[in-house]
Amino acid sequence: MKKQNLIQVLCLSLITTFAIGQNKYPNTPPEVSPMPMKPEMTEIWDPEVRVVTPAKKLGDAPSDAIILFDGKNLDQWVSQKDITKPAPWKIVDNDHMEVVPQSGGIQTKMKFGDCQIHIEFSAPDVVESAGQGRGNSGLFLQNRYELQILDSYNNRTYANGQAGSIYKDVPPLVNAMRSPLEWNSYDVIYTAVRYKADGRVDAPARITVLHNGVLVQNNTTIAGLTNYIGLHMYPAAHGDDVISLQDHGNKTQFRNIWIRKL
Repeated sequence: MKKQNLIQVLCLSLITTFAIGQNKYPNTPPEVSPMPMKPEMTEIWDPEVRVVTPAKKLGDAPSDAIILFDGKNLDQWVSQKDITKPAPWKIVDNDHMEVVPQSGGIQTKMKFGDCQIHIEFSAPDVVESAGQGRGNSGLFLQNRYELQILDSYNNRTYANGQAGSIYKDVPPLVNAMRSPLEWNSYDVIYTAVRYKADGRVDAPARITVLHNGVLVQNNTTIAGLTNYIGLHMYPAAHGDDVISLQDHGNKTQFRNIWIRKL
């Protein structure tokens, strides 16, 4: 080998050795130092956040809410016994509605999945019975998963059946019930169950509930249908469905119900 060629080979060998020393994986490009970050590189400008006007009074509906009941009529509801007929419950003083016992539950005309709900309720004016017989009703999400409504003020019953419970599933964190002649509120954030293409559950339903402003369900997993008897399992795949209120034979009262689709 000529001297000039030998020098070229040695130089190439040195360059290769240096490159491998800088990069432990010779078949990949050498590492490049990241560019210095600038504040605007982590700023999100588009899309602009949508404006929703909050209510002036706490508990009243914001500008994008769907009003389900404002005391004036039951136009957003139908009878569960016969959905072709109007809701059979009684409107009192253009302020609230009262369950008509044995008339059956009522349900919304519209269907919902993920949502935020505000609802106010009170026990019957005359306190009667005890346990599950006192001011009993229920708020059903997707017409299947019950958030229990009950007069739990100085009224002992099973923990996963009292006010604020996911019925026969998860007890509330605390009992935040007001006395029978006072109004109570639920503020609910509900995430609907997700199903896989083959019909199996991909992600169970979850719920957060504030009872009179007190957290009683914290992103709680709902185990399935809130059955009175038996284990709770998810039914066949379903989508959005109605919101329903239960007739449990008590003259439970409701007012100021609104919902936001999420």
